[in-house]
Amino acid sequence: MPQLSLHSPLGPLTLSEEDGKIISLDWGWGRDQTETPLLCEARDWLDKWFDEPKTMGTFPFPLDPFGTPYQKKIWAALCAIPVGKVTTYQALAKQVGGSPRSVGQAVGRNPIPILIPCHRVVAQRGLGGYSGDGGLDDKRWLLNLEEAL
Repeated sequence: MPQLSLHSPLGPLTLSEEDGKIISLDWGWGRDQTETPLLCEARDWLDKWFDEPKTMGTFPFPLDPFGTPYQKKIWAALCAIPVGKVTTYQALAKQVGGSPRSVGQAVGRNPIPILIPCHRVVAQRGLGGYSGDGGLDDKRWLLNLEEAL
């Protein structure tokens, strides 16, 4: 599976591709580096997004996260949250069905963070959690970058 890493303000990130689609974004530098056209375009898009997220819109390349149908439904709803906006676990649960807890579990298992913007989901009282390498500090940083806080 081709992987390509990039330097970011949150530290090194690694994109992985399978069958012409992005399947994961992980914290850390990947062992293997393969410059496919998709991975290079995705890396360049992310570089620009970290500079000006409000001008970049949604991630324009195909995503194929591995997950259950319910998780994929949650992740699709995350992609519809505009840059600079947040929603709550409770509001997302009402939108897609399920409980705030089940939504939180699906959000926490998002294999393509930032591109599937799980950082835009917050708790009723506070930020909630974040599974990125820097935890809530990364979530707060991403929301500040998007001017959502």
